[in-house]
Amino acid sequence: MIQVDNVSMRFKLALDRITSLKEYMTKLIKGQLQYEEFWALRNVSFNVSKGEVVGIIGKNGAGKSTLLKIISGILKPTEGSVKCSGSIVPMLELGSGFDHDLTGRENIFLNGAILGYSKEFLESKYEEILEFSELGKFIDVPIRNYSSGMLMRLAFSIATVVNPEILIVDEILAVGDADFQEKSKARMMELMGGGTTVLFVSHTIEQIMELCSRVIWLEQGNIVIDGKPDDVCSAYLQKV
Repeated sequence: MIQVDNVSMRFKLALDRITSLKEYMTKLIKGQLQYEEFWALRNVSFNVSKGEVVGIIGKNGAGKSTLLKIISGILKPTEGSVKCSGSIVPMLELGSGFDHDLTGRENIFLNGAILGYSKEFLESKYEEILEFSELGKFIDVPIRNYSSGMLMRLAFSIATVVNPEILIVDEILAVGDADFQEKSKARMMELMGGGTTVLFVSHTIEQIMELCSRVIWLEQGNIVIDGKPDDVCSAYLQKV
């Protein structure tokens, strides 16, 4: 389902302390900008088969989120290639496509369209999304008045309304209150049990060991170990 072949990702970090857009453009035109190269990933390769639930662990800055964004098509790798067979739902930055001046109802259709859902499909799933989000009458309130928990509940409800062939998840099970977290976890388990191929990043090792059939440990942009959850997580915990 997913083939990652020698993927490397380089970022250019500006060394200049620029305080305005005008200063940035002036230095850019004059060729005076100074950069430091940073490789977030280095020659990362692995394959994921249909129905596998693969956890990705590592410290902050290890390259986990960058890897997920490349596989999702959000970022293009500096080197290497990624091939995916099937529809992808990336749950990386929940609510990033929301318009805060619109109501929750309007954002269902806006965010759903960004995720590739048709208007007809969203209309057929509207009540299901509303019920799962538990927003009730607040669905017709502009989301600038929502708490962060309400925003995450709405975004999660929209993103999981379908059964995608490939689901890419980055630390999203901590959404809303304790009851909603349990419900969102149950929904994730339902998707994982239905044959969906999953890539899952989490700093919670207990979640990784419970949900995943395989684990990849990244460190400084490189794969340290790719194997069974018990083996990889034990080695990781001994290191950290």
